[in-house]
Amino acid sequence: MFETIKSGGPLMIPIILCGIIAVFIIAERIHYYVSVKKLDRKLMETVNDSLKTRDFTAILSECKKTDTPCAQVIAAAVNSRQLNEENLKEVVQTKMDSVVFKFEHLLTALRTIASISTLLGLLGTVTGNIEAFNVLGSGSGSMGDPAALAGGIAQALVTTVAGLIVGIPSITAVNFFENAVNHRITEMETNVTRVLFNILGKEI
Repeated sequence: MFETIKSGGPLMIPIILCGIIAVFIIAERIHYYVSVKKLDRKLMETVNDSLKTRDFTAILSECKKTDTPCAQVIAAAVNSRQLNEENLKEVVQTKMDSVVFKFEHLLTALRTIASISTLLGLLGTVTGNIEAFNVLGSGSGSMGDPAALAGGIAQALVTTVAGLIVGIPSITAVNFFENAVNHRITEMETNVTRVLFNILGKEI
């Protein structure tokens, strides 16, 4: 395995680094989304029970303890409950816009890694082929040095495969996480709307 990686040349170093970073981001995001989903489910159980008795202190306490984007928006709504409807909605929307980035954290980096690793693999393909053709060109009518020729071809193939091994899972993960972000935002909007309507004394 090491010899195969070594045959890919210097470009294998950034490709491997991209792969390590991608694994870290994917693991971190999976943990984050799963945790947020569990915490928000528990949060809304407390919030829904407290709304029945108008116990806003309990809601704020649970929001502070949970500290998810949804909890922060609900806390902002509760803290601003004395405002009129228009201003209250504006506060909630502003807060919601400010916390969305937490769902999208590191996705741009993962998307960049997917592109860079694929391009690095392509660059390795080009440089490997150039090296192979240089060997052929210097052979004075023969095939040139077989070992050098094989090295150029190996570099082209190994870097291509390595770039795709990193790039394909990365872009797949980005698409999966973007779908997860949309679900989390939709769920947050639903939860916040329920709280907002209750504060305003309306039915949802």
